[in-house]
This record gives sequence, C-alpha cells and structure tokens, in this order.
Amino acid sequence: MRIALVGMIAIAFACSSLAHAADLAAGKEKAELCVGCHGENGISQMENIPSLASQPDQFIQWQLVYFRAGSRKNEQMQPIVEGINNEDIRNLGAYFASLTPAKPAPDDNPDLSKKGAQAAAGPRCASCHGDDYAGTKAVARVAGQREDYLLKALRDYKAGVRSGGGQAAMAEVAFPLSEEEIVALAHYLAHL
Repeated sequence: MRIALVGMIAIAFACSSLAHAADLAAGKEKAELCVGCHGENGISQMENIPSLASQPDQFIQWQLVYFRAGSRKNEQMQPIVEGINNEDIRNLGAYFASLTPAKPAPDDNPDLSKKGAQAAAGPRCASCHGDDYAGTKAVARVAGQREDYLLKALRDYKAGVRSGGGQAAMAEVAFPLSEEEIVALAHYLAHL
C-alpha cells in the first residue's frame, strides 16, 4: 500500500513538472517581439540594449516579472511585458538561456582590461556572477555583454536609479567605484 502511494505521488509530481516545463519552440516564437531591440538570436546590435543570448533562465524570468510588475521601468519594455503571461515568461527564459552568447570583439585595449580585471577582483563580481562571469540562476551573465550597456548599468546602479533584482547588492558594489574603474570594468567584462 505504501509503495503504491509513493508511486502515485511520484507520478503526480512528474506530471506536474512536465506541465510546467518550458517550451523552447513557444519561447522562440514569442521572442519575435524581442528581435527589434535585442537582436536575432538574442544578440543586440543596438546601443544600450543588452544581449539576452545565454542569460540564465531564472535571470530572464525575474527581469520580465520586474518589468511587468513595474518595479523595473523601461519605456520600450512596458507595453511588451503587459502582453505576456507566466507561461510566456517561463518559455522566454528557457529560450534565451539556450542560445549561444555573442562572441566578444578582439580586445583593442588590453591595458584597460587589466585595470578592469583588478576592479572585478576579490568578492566584487565573481561572488555573484561566477568565476567566468556567465551568471547563475537569477544572476546576469556579464561576460561578453555589450560594453555600452555595462557602462550604463554600472552607472545606474552607482547613482541608485536602477531598480529590480539585485539592486542592493549591485548598488553596494558599484557605489565605491570611480568612473575610471567603471569604464575599465565594463571594457574588461565586454571582452571576455
């Protein structure tokens, strides 16, 4: 009797997990809304617009939830997120996480990258973003991200004008950075 009960619970759990599994094809289809700004295959070609390719699934999902709830604001994102549901968010997260990240451009300023590596050292960046800066769970991939976007994000965190997930941790990290360190850090991360 116990074995049958455990078996039925396991089957119910498996079925509920399958019902909530992300649909990559549906995510790709819904991502057509994103191409205009975030680029084909999630690789942005627009200034100050992040690439989404290879961002962690949970990170994408949380950012969409923050935008939809209005705790993270962006004029272009607001009308888009109003039209997506939780299933769309789950599918978009899985889809963008499945994509290959942008290949970084060759480093045209290795001295600046060296300064950026020094600014990133210690517990500053790797403790959340990982040793390879590829992000994890609900933490963004910053390796290979657009340099202009990284500059904007770091400056916004330093100024306290960016809201949504990670604000407190990022504000604490960005606030003591000098402008020179922000420029170097953005350059370094963009070329990883």
